Amino acid sequence: MTFTSNGPNATAHAPDGKKNGDLHRDYNDDRNAQSQDALYTTSNGVPMPHPYETQRVGENGPLLLQDFHLIDLLSHFDRERIPERVVHAKGSGAHGYYVTTDPLDDICAADIFQKGKKCPVTVRFSTVGGESGSHDCARDPRGFSVKFRTDEGNWDMVANNTPVFFLRDPAKFPHFIHTQKRDPATHLTGADDSTMFWDYLSQNPESIHQVMVLMGDRGIPDGWRFMHGYSGHTMKLVNKNGDWVYTQFHMKSKQGTKFITQADSATKSPDYAQKDLYNAIEKGDYPSWDLAVQTMTPKEAEELWEKQKINVFDLTHVWPQKQFPLRKIGEFTLNENVQNYFAEVEQVTFNPSHMIPGIEPSADPVLQSRLFSYPDTHRHRVGVNYQQLPVNAPRVPYRMANFQRDGNMAFYNQGSRPNYLSSIEPIQFRQRSVDLNKTHGHFSGEAIAFLSEIRPEDFNAPRTLWEKVFDDGARERFINNVSGHMSTCREKEIIKRQIGIFREVSEDLASRLEKATGVKGYPGIADLRFNGTHNGMAKEKSNRIANGMTNTVSISTTGNNGAPRAGTHKGIAAH
Repeated sequence: MTFTSNGPNATAHAPDGKKNGDLHRDYNDDRNAQSQDALYTTSNGVPMPHPYETQRVGENGPLLLQDFHLIDLLSHFDRERIPERVVHAKGSGAHGYYVTTDPLDDICAADIFQKGKKCPVTVRFSTVGGESGSHDCARDPRGFSVKFRTDEGNWDMVANNTPVFFLRDPAKFPHFIHTQKRDPATHLTGADDSTMFWDYLSQNPESIHQVMVLMGDRGIPDGWRFMHGYSGHTMKLVNKNGDWVYTQFHMKSKQGTKFITQADSATKSPDYAQKDLYNAIEKGDYPSWDLAVQTMTPKEAEELWEKQKINVFDLTHVWPQKQFPLRKIGEFTLNENVQNYFAEVEQVTFNPSHMIPGIEPSADPVLQSRLFSYPDTHRHRVGVNYQQLPVNAPRVPYRMANFQRDGNMAFYNQGSRPNYLSSIEPIQFRQRSVDLNKTHGHFSGEAIAFLSEIRPEDFNAPRTLWEKVFDDGARERFINNVSGHMSTCREKEIIKRQIGIFREVSEDLASRLEKATGVKGYPGIADLRFNGTHNGMAKEKSNRIANGMTNTVSISTTGNNGAPRAGTHKGIAAH
């Protein structure tokens, strides 16, 4: 025990933890201790003889309010749950390490991408739409998030197992997720009533690419180990000279990919993926993934739109790998199961705005909205000081400091250091390493209202999947998956519209769906009006504007549909 001039120091550590006990509880000691090495106490550290005892009046009288042990037990039990994630509620996680095998320092200034650099990682896999008790083998995209604890701070890669998503307009996201949840009246999920699901898709046809992936073989991956991960969003990599390129991150499974059919999914445990991952790591069969990037220059991004109508800011489009091949950076391996699921998986948080020097966001509007939404969710769900939790805290070779103070459950509250920029006790700073003006300064324009429109190019990649990627067996399974899912849709009009959308992909696909469902679909989308998307393929002007809006004032779509047209990157397009 250490002393001050006024007596014992109440906050000093014991010189010998084993003999003097937990004067300070240590996270790693608590995480790894065995029950045999711990003493039963109340939350304020008072030893108790038995956890089941209560205080009461006489041998058959009422309980006593003074029984703190019972009140302590029950009141904490009543508050054990935190709000589950609105999206990605069901998931699994593990720890491991990342190593850079192929340096990226020619195009990225991030320290972690120097050859041989390593860092610990935590990965969380998840389904998207279901609640925390839902089935691991649901037909659903999978979340694939990685926390890289680098020497420059945490970098969170918040990805999915599909390279595209259902939308490209950020305001649609809450609406879409509502359709993946339970019906507000019947409280049924999409397994029993798919009406909301297909209603949304049939009114927002840009979802077709993701629908093709979801209803195909990749819709139910065989656990977490046998699937790839994709950033989906376009990012920017900035090198030490301030030059930058657009990039997409890929995480390629070294185990390969496998899928489960719709029929076989019903034979699996609800926690199939969790059990598979945990058991594999326990027996030393550590899963690993390659980390790779696609890159393109600003000039190439403009040309990709002008010549091929592929929009790098569009979450429903993909970059052709023949034109923009993958470049491996490194690999990560999961070799440690969590000791406590709640502390290390339920409370772990991932944030796409957690980027390190050398990695910057692009103008992808859905990415831009996620930069706000994710940390906002964490502050609500876990608490304003969520990054002080050990599983979320950075592990950097310098003492962190800032001017964030207090809030609920503040633990590292930075002592007596000034909570403002003080000249009396000045804080240290590191020199700027990224020229933000050069990286983001090419944007200029007026504020506009924007909503994307469906166009012929949006069907090119889905058509390639159907005609060139799927084999005969995959096509048959696709038709069975879609028609089976549609069987619980209560409105035939919705199915007719969706088949009309599928017809823009392939007449063969639409005809086979009509036969499987017994519903004759529309001949295409030229005569349809959508409530969620402008119809750039409409024959009649009255059908072009979403939701029947008139364009007497202005129309909220643009000629480039939000893409980087020629001349977007002023002053740097020649690079």
